[in-house]
Amino acid sequence: MKILLINAGSSSLKYQLIDMKTEKVIAKGNCEKIGLSAPVITYKHNGETKEFPGAKNHEEAIQKVLDILTNKEYGVVSSLDEIEAVGHRVLHGGDIYTDSVLITSKVMKDLEKLVPLGPLHMPANIAGIKACQAVMKVPQVAVFDTAFHSTMPEYAYMYPIKYEDAKKYKIRKYGFHGSSHKFITQEMAKILHKPISKLNLIIAHLGNGSSVTAVKDGKSIDTTMGLTPLQGLMMGTRSGDVDPTVVQYLCEKKNMTVQEVISYLNKQCGLLGISGYSSDQRELIAKANEGDERCKLSLEMLSYSVKKHIASFLGVMGKLDAIVFTGGIGENGKETRESVMSGFEYLGIVLDKKKNNNFKRGEVNLISSDKSNVKIYIVPTDEELLMARDTKAIVSALPAKKSSKCAKKSK
Repeated sequence: MKILLINAGSSSLKYQLIDMKTEKVIAKGNCEKIGLSAPVITYKHNGETKEFPGAKNHEEAIQKVLDILTNKEYGVVSSLDEIEAVGHRVLHGGDIYTDSVLITSKVMKDLEKLVPLGPLHMPANIAGIKACQAVMKVPQVAVFDTAFHSTMPEYAYMYPIKYEDAKKYKIRKYGFHGSSHKFITQEMAKILHKPISKLNLIIAHLGNGSSVTAVKDGKSIDTTMGLTPLQGLMMGTRSGDVDPTVVQYLCEKKNMTVQEVISYLNKQCGLLGISGYSSDQRELIAKANEGDERCKLSLEMLSYSVKKHIASFLGVMGKLDAIVFTGGIGENGKETRESVMSGFEYLGIVLDKKKNNNFKRGEVNLISSDKSNVKIYIVPTDEELLMARDTKAIVSALPAKKSSKCAKKSK
């Protein structure tokens, strides 16, 4: 089975084609600047990258991607019949969807209702689905960023606001990066040779967007992101936790609307806002080593933020098998890992600095000391593979008659 994966943004559309027999990526790319000036489509296959003229909307972007994939000269499939399903990354499932789901007309109506919970992402996610529906007649699956966190207990996901308002307006912690945290949980069960139902982890997904999740008995019991991905850790351009009255204060001092301040907290703060230089950790480290104090401060604040949230989850876990670092910074930022883990030695959680410094990129690395009571790992995440596996499972379970009908329509 070959599955096309779609991650649609407001002016972009990332895609991957995966062969589920081998779970290998056949081709991938990005449709950038959709509807803007100078749009472009990148296409990567066999280590080569090609560029093509872009698209004016998401539907045209999907059609151009399919044309590229089926091109007789450089394509990777002979016809669209080889693509049996499409998996879509969807930001928000709210309290409606607790797992990935086959997309139906009812699901589409529900997604429209969830737009207020994810106004920056949901319209683009929906546009990507509609674009695929317009040009493809195969089963499509929604994979929700929030789904893995649906197991959080009420006392963990509720905000201490008036109960009636929380319930009426569905104001609660939902959590995100669910596909990554779920993938890491599944991988750690294999690595530690333990049933998922007995697995206890703290997972630090650190990248431009970052979150820490507590996984108890294989289920998410708490996570740092909240109603939106803005809550929690300091991130690349997101502030993370701030006093809510900061919004009012900025509105008054900078003569901004609430919407403008929320955009400011999402796009102009975090590492970028503190350093005044970059949201890229590698660039910040280089600049800090040259003596830039603001870049140094931004890195210290990042590590402190992650350390503080990991420590808070230690208090609710009871027992712990491993702390896992993943994501762009988590997997590659040895300086951040060392800074985050320093100070836990009194709890018997000890990083091996030599292992941490000599880690192998793109591989599973055990970086804790032999004396550590809790293992510390680097595990590369693969959210797209998780999406593909969920999509395959749902499509494979469809009645044969429905599957053949979809296949017939695609010819």
